[in-house]
Amino acid sequence: MPPEVPQTRPQLQGDRTAATAEQKTLADLAARCLAGDAQAWEHLARTQHRRIYGICYRFTGSQSDAEDLAQEAFLKMYRNLASFDPEKGNFTTWLTTLTRNLLVDHYRRSRLERASDSLDEGYDGDDDGPTRAERLTDDSKTQEQHVSGLELRAQIQEALKQVSPDLREAVILRDLEDMDYKEIAEILGVPQGTVKSRISRGRGELARLLKRLEGQVM
Repeated sequence: MPPEVPQTRPQLQGDRTAATAEQKTLADLAARCLAGDAQAWEHLARTQHRRIYGICYRFTGSQSDAEDLAQEAFLKMYRNLASFDPEKGNFTTWLTTLTRNLLVDHYRRSRLERASDSLDEGYDGDDDGPTRAERLTDDSKTQEQHVSGLELRAQIQEALKQVSPDLREAVILRDLEDMDYKEIAEILGVPQGTVKSRISRGRGELARLLKRLEGQVM
């Protein structure tokens, strides 16, 4: 994984302000949902679906499993929305924790990871799948670079499937969901030191797997 680039103070302040505003909006939507506002529920589900589906897909490597688990996560969110307390944490952390627990239960039930659907099936244009921006390269890039980018995505997803589950979820939340160590620690229920250790070990395991996969392709 590339080294993290430190942000300037204005950038950090801007990011924090935007994040705070987003969490306030989500908390307001949750409160409106509990008050019986159907439009608020639709908006909340629509804005969160892509991220939750993405977490499920990256963890399972299976489009069909991710779709089922994302749907289950939102049903669980609906049933447990009253337990969300904005005084104890933000909505994103609460929903991610709920989703993570669901994924752990799924893994324990299945024990052996199921074979993933082909990456091409994950690019079928469904609104719930990866965005077009994620799939297509800039116009300035050549077709060869475009194909190489898709191959790299496939290799990363294949490698992620083989990373140990506890390390995999830490890497996904940090490097793919861009959550900070404190949030991840709260979601996983472990100290921040453990989070950092899992991320470091997960990155190392992922790098070794990618190198092995690259050798197999060559």
